[in-house]
Amino acid sequence: MSIDTETGKEAPAQISSERVKDILSSIAKKYERFNAVSSFGAYKLWLKHMMKLADIGHDDDVLDVAGGTGDVAFAVARAKRPRHIQLTDLVPEMLEVARYHVERENKNCGVPIDFQVVDAQDMPFDDESYEAVTMAYGIRNMPDRERALSEIFRVLKPGGQLICLEFSTPTNALWRALYNFYLAHMIPFWGGLITGDKSGFVYLSKSIKAFPDQKTFAAMLRAAGFSDVSWKNLTGGIAAVHTARKK
Repeated sequence: MSIDTETGKEAPAQISSERVKDILSSIAKKYERFNAVSSFGAYKLWLKHMMKLADIGHDDDVLDVAGGTGDVAFAVARAKRPRHIQLTDLVPEMLEVARYHVERENKNCGVPIDFQVVDAQDMPFDDESYEAVTMAYGIRNMPDRERALSEIFRVLKPGGQLICLEFSTPTNALWRALYNFYLAHMIPFWGGLITGDKSGFVYLSKSIKAFPDQKTFAAMLRAAGFSDVSWKNLTGGIAAVHTARKK
């Protein structure tokens, strides 16, 4: 079933896909600055936790889904030094920023990285191609999440791991209320200030609130066929790292 990722209600997939491409293509060059400012730097700690939970070896092929400007791929390169990383995203402009980081700044730390525009809901890769799949802030923007998870399961080798970082639901009621206020008011403020596109960050705020909580998303992973499903809450549940395996 496809949904409107802004509301969580059933809707044609094209509505959300086109919206996401329009928003991210226009802010690609300022996306990293927004992440740093709006999270007060916490996103770097979240990536470190993601790497601690990632079972990635030196001989592994890694697929980074919805990899954007490359933060996750570069974290994998630094921490794990795998054989190869395939960095994919729906938005070409985001990948161009990632490519710049590799060609001009060597953020890949010498690890071979290839770039490809890919819709994660219909991936062009062969069955059982990758030892690990990483994804951060991606599944929330996909209108057919069940199909995307099925595709990830398909391209993983048996025993392979999915490591997924996503915004989530704080467990404490007071913290949750404060966070919801921040989402509704400060995310659009920071987005408008940094990129000049406040409307795009109104969408971001709403899509985070509409995304399933940790338990519900874990159930989606199990329904897609994954085993050993678990999650670790970060910053009181503002974000969570979900891990799962293909047995």
